[in-house]
Amino acid sequence: MSIDVLPAAPPERPVVSESRRRFAGFLWAALSVCIFSGWFVVTRFSVTHELRIWDIMALRFGIGGVLLLPFLVGRKAALPRGAWREGLLFAVLWGAPFVFLVGLGLQLTSAAQASAISPALMPVFAGLLAWPALREAPGRWRLTGYLVIVIGLAALVIGNARIHGWPDPYGIALLVGAGLTWAIYTLLFRSSGLTSLQAGALICFWSAVIYVPLYLWFGLSRLGSASLPELAFQLIYQGVLMSVVATIAFNRAVTLLGAAAATAIIALLPVIVTTLAVPVLGEIPSWLGGIAVVVIAAGVFMAARPAPADPSSSRSAIQSEN
Repeated sequence: MSIDVLPAAPPERPVVSESRRRFAGFLWAALSVCIFSGWFVVTRFSVTHELRIWDIMALRFGIGGVLLLPFLVGRKAALPRGAWREGLLFAVLWGAPFVFLVGLGLQLTSAAQASAISPALMPVFAGLLAWPALREAPGRWRLTGYLVIVIGLAALVIGNARIHGWPDPYGIALLVGAGLTWAIYTLLFRSSGLTSLQAGALICFWSAVIYVPLYLWFGLSRLGSASLPELAFQLIYQGVLMSVVATIAFNRAVTLLGAAAATAIIALLPVIVTTLAVPVLGEIPSWLGGIAVVVIAAGVFMAARPAPADPSSSRSAIQSEN
């Protein structure tokens, strides 16, 4: 009669699915990082040449809104009224206003600074906001990571100031604001009932509905002054890769890995962007700026590292189940 212990075997299945889930999450996160990294360089190039941030926003959300609209309308895609309101809030946090903050910040600073400040501060803001809002108190490891990030950011600003002069404080403030809105969005999306595709589609829809008419009404377009190859490239990168692929990839990473692990992968952004900015934009960092980028990335990894599970507690839980 003691053979009744056999039903304890099934728990092995979740272990396999958990490992596959995390692997898929890392793949989605890596895809989003690759596209985000190129976006800082591509957008910096455009806003300092023919196009303006207004054009970047119109291409990104106008094209993205059209491509993702079928996922919001129709019988199968029908969303409750509350989801549309939630999507509007997401669009305010990570839609057109976010792109405006980063784009203008890029125009006033550099690709390396923008990619370091906004993505690096995002997990700091997320951790500090989750403390009172979600009762998730950060441990010593994360608090140390936050401190390392702040030190790295200060070193980055000082290092670049020696070569390019002190950055525009208004540009820095815009990038800090972008990191804050990104953090709030990440926390809210994690607890929302929307899928990655639905959240991305709603962000593009609301951004397009609110922004594109204003863009056309006030005659902000400079698309005619850009060359056809640049326009086609921006249309694909901003409208397809950023609005559709990167947004869905980041949302999937947050869903599969959690906000902390997903933001850890984003820590690679400053390193990749700084590397790309050298041949594409001619932005050569100082030795102090280069070290600061690595320090910031290390600090974000520390801050976003999930709390280790207590092996004794997990062992006792398994024993109690048996």
